[in-house]
Amino acid sequence: MTGPLSSEYGMWGLVVLNTAIFAMFAFTFFKPKTSIDWRSFGAFSAFLVALFTEMYGFPLTIYFLSGWLQKQYPEIDWFAHDSGHLLEMMFGWQSSPHFGLFHLVSGLLIGIGFIIISRAWRILYHAQKNLSIASTGPYAYVRHPQYVGFVLIMLGFLFQWPTILTVLMFPVLIWMYTRLAYIEEAEVRKSFGTAYTAYAEQVPGFIPRFGRTASSGV
Repeated sequence: MTGPLSSEYGMWGLVVLNTAIFAMFAFTFFKPKTSIDWRSFGAFSAFLVALFTEMYGFPLTIYFLSGWLQKQYPEIDWFAHDSGHLLEMMFGWQSSPHFGLFHLVSGLLIGIGFIIISRAWRILYHAQKNLSIASTGPYAYVRHPQYVGFVLIMLGFLFQWPTILTVLMFPVLIWMYTRLAYIEEAEVRKSFGTAYTAYAEQVPGFIPRFGRTASSGV
């Protein structure tokens, strides 16, 4: 293992830029209003800070695990930037992690997450404008597609660049999203009553049951 930190780290400008881009993206869809909203947004922002800090700034996880990693994988320069793709390195796909299986899975999850959030936002926007229930598109499969999208994005980043902090934060964020989703659902139920109850009986909250949608009623 080489002593000095790779020059590919310490890129704090990229830490700030990437965190700002994804945080603004999240803010656009969260539109936090209540204290719970702000806590959820703050937790997601903290996830981004922890992720991009280790990706471009300072590889804390590599330092923390350096003794064990060096013992188990002595042939790897763990302070090289590509070595931050821990899963790719540990499974032996060390030629180019950007084309490894975990990186490809990561890109797929992140891309699907973005698509779901984008499509769900348009449907939700029109539903709120028309004072109706969002029940088409992604909402025909799950009641909270926007949160499913964010979870897929975070899961994708974990496959791409796992760190101790983000792995620990991931279940906390899932719990926060679940809590926020049910709080929002209670408010919608007050507005639409039995119509929303009927929709909720057909469509699961987060995990889709394909072949059974709000539109089909099957």
